[in-house]
Amino acid sequence: MQPDGVDEAVEAIGARLNRGLSLEDLDGVLLAYSSHQSAADRVRVNFLLSKKVPADVSQWQLQHGISSAVRPVVLPANPSLGMLGRVCVPLLVRGFRVGYLWVQQDAHEATPETILDQLPGVRADVDRLASLLLEGNTAASEHRRKKESIFLMACEGTEAGIDELAGWPELHNTAPWQVAVLYAQNDLPEPADPHASLLTHRTAALQATVGVRSVLFSAATPAIAVLLLTGDVGGEYTEILRRYDQEQVKREGGPEGRALLGLSERVLDLRELPKAFSQARHAVQASAVDGGLGLITEYRATGCYQFLAAGGWQLTSARSVHFAEIEEQDKNSELLPVLELLYDKNGSVQDVAAHLHLHRSSVYNRLARIRSIIGADPMNGHVRLELHLALKARKWSRRPRI
Repeated sequence: MQPDGVDEAVEAIGARLNRGLSLEDLDGVLLAYSSHQSAADRVRVNFLLSKKVPADVSQWQLQHGISSAVRPVVLPANPSLGMLGRVCVPLLVRGFRVGYLWVQQDAHEATPETILDQLPGVRADVDRLASLLLEGNTAASEHRRKKESIFLMACEGTEAGIDELAGWPELHNTAPWQVAVLYAQNDLPEPADPHASLLTHRTAALQATVGVRSVLFSAATPAIAVLLLTGDVGGEYTEILRRYDQEQVKREGGPEGRALLGLSERVLDLRELPKAFSQARHAVQASAVDGGLGLITEYRATGCYQFLAAGGWQLTSARSVHFAEIEEQDKNSELLPVLELLYDKNGSVQDVAAHLHLHRSSVYNRLARIRSIIGADPMNGHVRLELHLALKARKWSRRPRI
């Protein structure tokens, strides 16, 4: 199924280049073409009539490596086929090939240099065309599933996956790398339909990163999307998250603002990819249980959650003696939330009172109750460290399992 807007996009690019264009899918089926016909050769005319690339022409095209190319490929003229020279522009989004755009040379042009000089001027239009094709069934293709499987195997530390990933041409000379994990919060313990959820995450990640040069590849599981980044992404994190959130809402419904993004440290070796993936996953988990970290969380900013992630803490591990005593008496959840906020806000009673819309005397009263329960000052030394860590460990134990 061809998405709306493809014909118009091809026509617009053809008008800007003032050349004949044709768009085909990965199986050589015609998807769209421009109306410019001043240099139509026999191959173009037959293609527009039959809607399918003939076997001999397909063989000639594949001989020039279009099926693995990531940049425009020049095909010389082939008089025996009745074919003028042309340039093939592979359409890719996050390493995923969605089709081919063919730009034909004029009969009087001996070389394709003019076309190659023109193409940078329509790069944004070509990216938009590629993104439109994603609305078809490309996100569910076998080719896409295979590449994602390799990438996720590498993220999980499988040696075969890392070795194969190292051979991908789109990753050559792009280090250092960073991994991002996108997660959309919901109230369900696990997806009702894992296959549908996987396709949602996959398509949302692809759409959210169209045109973002720093994103090299994206993949998905039923719970998350994973991005491989290069270079300085800068403020693009916010835009990626915003678009991902919108795509999730469009496909699954629910309110906006549920999406979170976790970021790893940068790595220079693909063998460190599993460590980076683990960091990004833990960062987004910490963000999911601790709103104070924000919607976009770097692993290095997660504080004690780094230790909790490494230790595999469970709920039972969060209970120290003092913490258990307070928890037992805190039937209405009035004490521990105030205490955690006080720790997070560096002991400022005024900030806690303003945040919770309480009078400062109410905060002092609750602190006094805590002192009487445990027989110690919760703001001093080891007691403070114990309780603050116990509070964070309890939160960490409730993290989403992704």
